[in-house]
Amino acid sequence: MSDARAAPPRWLPWLLRFGLAFALLNALWTFENRWPGFGVRTMPRLSFELCLAVVALMGWVRWRGRLSARAATAWSLGFVFLVFVRYADVTAPAVLGRPVNVYWDGRHAAELLRLAAQTLPAWQLLGLALALLLGAVLLVGLVRRAIVVLARCLAWERPGPWLLAAVAACTLSFAAYVPGERDTRWFFSLPLTPTLVHQGQLLARVAWPASAESVLGAGPAFDGDLSGLIGPRGPADVLLVFAESYGTVSFDRPEQAVGLVAARAALDEAIHAGGRTVVSARVTAPTFGGASWLSHAALLAGVDTSDPGDHDLLLASDRPTLVRHFARHGYRTVGWMPGLKRPWPEGAFYGFDRLAKDADMGYTGPNFGYWRIPDQAALALLHTQELAPTTDRAPRFVVFPTTSTHAPFHPLAPFVPGGSLRTSSQTYSAAQALAAQAAPLAVREPLPPYLESLRYQHAWLADYLKQRSARPLVMVVVGDHQPPALVSGPAVSWDVPVHVISEDRALLQRLLGSGFAPGLTPPAEALGPMQRLTEVLLAVFNAPGAHEVQGFEHVGAPASSPPHTGS
Repeated sequence: MSDARAAPPRWLPWLLRFGLAFALLNALWTFENRWPGFGVRTMPRLSFELCLAVVALMGWVRWRGRLSARAATAWSLGFVFLVFVRYADVTAPAVLGRPVNVYWDGRHAAELLRLAAQTLPAWQLLGLALALLLGAVLLVGLVRRAIVVLARCLAWERPGPWLLAAVAACTLSFAAYVPGERDTRWFFSLPLTPTLVHQGQLLARVAWPASAESVLGAGPAFDGDLSGLIGPRGPADVLLVFAESYGTVSFDRPEQAVGLVAARAALDEAIHAGGRTVVSARVTAPTFGGASWLSHAALLAGVDTSDPGDHDLLLASDRPTLVRHFARHGYRTVGWMPGLKRPWPEGAFYGFDRLAKDADMGYTGPNFGYWRIPDQAALALLHTQELAPTTDRAPRFVVFPTTSTHAPFHPLAPFVPGGSLRTSSQTYSAAQALAAQAAPLAVREPLPPYLESLRYQHAWLADYLKQRSARPLVMVVVGDHQPPALVSGPAVSWDVPVHVISEDRALLQRLLGSGFAPGLTPPAEALGPMQRLTEVLLAVFNAPGAHEVQGFEHVGAPASSPPHTGS
């Protein structure tokens, strides 16, 4: 029965029944992921939302006089729905490395179900479906029984004031929390409401494209023809390198700039030795110290992604991207992502012809920590599989986010001269990997290993440009964000450097007219936010391909200016 009019006659039985029912329901809203994987574990935390639900249930019982069977079922179904929300909320970060995204994760789940239907025997599919159905029914029944017991306890008026006082105290504690100052939520589990609100907003905006357009704002037209990339020897490959944690602090802080003088001089020499030149600028990243994907999306789509919610909305939209723009003009588009270890369903937004994750690259060398593929080896594999010169292949547009300069900048693979065009199995020995991992981790003084990782970055870039074949190449190197504050220091900008390296002096001359400067040192003034760089590159790539430009001698000369040391 679900009649809530009969109240327990004494405190002890009431406390026992109420406590058991509340504890069960609380466990179902506060469990955490058993990392790594899909399992869960209970945590000694309190659900603030369950405290509010108890007050709501008490009001319902006092108003209606009892909890009817139909109402008990409705309450149970709503509660179980939030149990599934909780599971998705704690499992997505462990499995996918990011918060849950209903739009993309739902599509990914549907694809997995279709794959299972095609690969598993019918009896196994039927057994799995029945097991899931039975589990759901049992869970609803268990939750319903707990809610009915809770409702009967709440029908007794005597404990009411005490419950209201306890919930009021929890509410004050929850509201008094101030990040970094007062931690009054240490005994609470993370609430579900923010996830529900965010996902609801996302789905609502996806359902009404006009709303999404107004939130994201106007973006580039992506209507050019890329004629500015066509030279005497045909269209150039475009390699867009997102350099992890490469910030302008490495130019602006004298103690960092001095430590990189030799590495930058060697890179500059390698650029000019191959008949290429370089121009540089700075732009403002939409993030600082982490969340690299915000910068990737801002540049590839030309949209402001400084709000993570806008980033999620962007990836659920049909906005054009640089990737699709290049594909429409005959380029093979490749996402070369050695740091991508988990499923990435939302990556379909960009439209790569090939999206290569860690496991897809064919790396057979020893592992170097969590980011197991060193950048130099990743570039060697990229060259072998996609960029090696052939007479009949389509030009490439490649997006390559690096990993070796990622915090904590350890372990760092040794630089191997001449290794940027070798296959990974020829590049490192097991002893080198062990030595790199055995090096001390400088947690308290991260600046030296950060600078060493940047020297490594400059070295493999120089090594590749020295050996790179004669096929035309436009390399764009852009920092994704400044390094963490432990390295960058207090009160620094969110600016990152941009270098464009090419043999096409007409193309680089057009960049000079857009705010770039000759050499590797960017000007002190930023072009604007990251999405502004998208517009600049599109304009330059789409320009008519005149290849003899007057007054370009200053761009062809090696950079000799000292590192910028402004604040």
